[in-house]
Amino acid sequence: MLDWTSWTGTAVAVVVALAAATAAVLALHTITSLLSRKAAWVRDLDRRARRPWAVICLIVALWIAGSVTQPAREEWWPGVSHLLLIGTILSGAWLLATVTSFAFEGLLTREKGVFTGADLRRRRTQILIIQRLTVVLIAVLAVGMALFSFPALRVVGTSVLASAGIVSVIAGLAAQSIFGNLIAGIQIAFTDSIRVGDVVVINGEFGRIGEINLSYIVVYVWDERRLIIPCSYFTTNVIETWTRRSDAILGTVFLDLDWRVPMDAVRARFDEIVAASDEWDRRSSGVVVTDSQGGFITVRFTVSAKDSDDLWTLRCAVREQMVTWLQQEHPDALPRTRVTLES
Repeated sequence: MLDWTSWTGTAVAVVVALAAATAAVLALHTITSLLSRKAAWVRDLDRRARRPWAVICLIVALWIAGSVTQPAREEWWPGVSHLLLIGTILSGAWLLATVTSFAFEGLLTREKGVFTGADLRRRRTQILIIQRLTVVLIAVLAVGMALFSFPALRVVGTSVLASAGIVSVIAGLAAQSIFGNLIAGIQIAFTDSIRVGDVVVINGEFGRIGEINLSYIVVYVWDERRLIIPCSYFTTNVIETWTRRSDAILGTVFLDLDWRVPMDAVRARFDEIVAASDEWDRRSSGVVVTDSQGGFITVRFTVSAKDSDDLWTLRCAVREQMVTWLQQEHPDALPRTRVTLES
């Protein structure tokens, strides 16, 4: 008979524990492999959850092996057992956060097949914010459980709660901006003011909303720069957005020309340019004279496109081709300054 209270029994118990942990990991992998034949997403879930599940199995197996063998009779075992408890709590939170994130990502993938355009951006933003809040909540609860597993901290926690009025006032004053940005981030997600993927202009900077986090927003500027802006900025300042309800957008091109410009020929040439462009969405186009001062007339060319990227390309093409055509066909229409000399 093997004496489990000896160090030899402890070694055997550790080997058995490692074998049991390995068997548990392989069993889960086998089950998910069978289920993935009918549901492909199970394979992806297994790939993500395999590592935290293996850590949990290993910690629990070693904990049980030590509890029933010689280490449980040693003076240092309570400390080691406490560390194993904390490891179980943290690894369990890791597994729960992984499964939760996977579930939210699956929901986001399903939404992509149902919604498009502005509706998809709104749903995506809300799902991402809820996902981050859930993961943060899991982390806070896990750390709290780990800390309150120490008897001394439980006593301290009771004392702190007894003076919660003073602590809350101090914490509120110290973390005013932090909680303000946090609340602003939640407000942005659920009021649908801006969404991930929206095209915005902030202080003259043209860019696209790339990330919406709990306390800050990242704007991807067209020249590959990144603007990191607190969430509270978007709730207290005016923001210009080009994709509030739809990606479709109108744009204009202005040219200052001479009074002798042949407007009928200009309109005909403009119609040819936009008709030959793949970026024009056929919704709107037009040419009008909007001003006539200082010896010039201002001609406005209006075009439409399905999104801001196509609009930018179309506006540049219209401006370039109209200027080239006027230079070649109607040089008298180019702006000039007239001076009268008197003796």
